[in-house]
Amino acid sequence: MSSKIYVGNLPYSVTDSSLESNFSEFGGVSSAKVMMDRETGRSKGFGFVEMANAEVAQAAIKALHGVSVDGRTIVVNLARPREDSRAAAGNGAQGYRASTRSDVGYGNGGYGGGHY
Repeated sequence: MSSKIYVGNLPYSVTDSSLESNFSEFGGVSSAKVMMDRETGRSKGFGFVEMANAEVAQAAIKALHGVSVDGRTIVVNLARPREDSRAAAGNGAQGYRASTRSDVGYGNGGYGGGHY
């Protein structure tokens, strides 16, 4: 089973290929991707590397976490699963809902939304 690794605090000069070559010395790299800003095309300073298995991923994490690359100390650890951003924004299975309070909102007693 492959393991996904988060690599943070990367210098903006790091590319997908240089990221892959740095991790490939520890084992098989399935993919390496530096995240880029859509508008500027510039690196966001972090990326993800997918390794062939958990053992080589742990070896790479242990060896590369805290290493200085172009004057920046990089952060290397296992990637956490992506959180569902819809739940945090108030959108659920029922759709958008601004508030669960019945005394707040339009039509509940004047311009302020409260009861008089």
